[in-house]
Amino acid sequence: MADAADSITLDRFQANDLVIETKPDTTPVTDADKATEKKIREIITQYRPDDLVIGEEFGAPDPASDSSGKYYWVIDPIDGTKNFVRGIPVWATLIGLVSPDHKVVAGVVSSPALARRWSAAEGNGAFVSTNGSAAERIRVSAVSKLEDSQLMYSDLIGWGLRKDAMLKLQEKVWRTRGIGDFWSHMLVAEGAADIAVEPVLALWDMAALDIIVREAGGKFSNIDGVDGPHGGSGVSSNGKLHSDFLNFLDGKQE
Repeated sequence: MADAADSITLDRFQANDLVIETKPDTTPVTDADKATEKKIREIITQYRPDDLVIGEEFGAPDPASDSSGKYYWVIDPIDGTKNFVRGIPVWATLIGLVSPDHKVVAGVVSSPALARRWSAAEGNGAFVSTNGSAAERIRVSAVSKLEDSQLMYSDLIGWGLRKDAMLKLQEKVWRTRGIGDFWSHMLVAEGAADIAVEPVLALWDMAALDIIVREAGGKFSNIDGVDGPHGGSGVSSNGKLHSDFLNFLDGKQE
């Protein structure tokens, strides 16, 4: 599925005839987003016809209300569409497999413009492949103090009452970078960054990230500390810093 997605997305990246539309939530969607999700759905139907599918572009019933006991796939055909349409190579296809009890058990993040692909399956560790090379195992960092940590975030939109704490935190940690999207969380999984956070996310933004960060030895939750990708926001860390980071955001720690 990732190979098929890469073939479509790379072909349409920086294409002169790229078709860009605006969705009701004012975010962009391209012909590449739609074609990629359609292709992935076709492959799932061919090989796992009994599974359910949730995708950013073509939707699906809410899995939380589904009582069929089926596995379901969660797809973001292009995470970072705004980068994609502006010619910035930081975008990826996210594919996650979720069990009937709503736990992510496998995931792939494929970023062909960065020549990197991350993957993980429950109990098997997390890996990255660069330029099509053999996958190498990745692990989170061992940094244990906020003041020594490298923090990745998207921007300062959507923080609400936590915005002041987020600004203050940037003066406390060792270094910050506003990378955002999938890459910030994958840098945590690789041990290059220690914390990544985004205050507003959908399930398809997070499902694949969750399993990769966890299998690399880290922790993934929402900003309220609820584990997993179902909480509307995303925080990944090396695990050692998770509680301290969340407590600082909530004003419980200086």
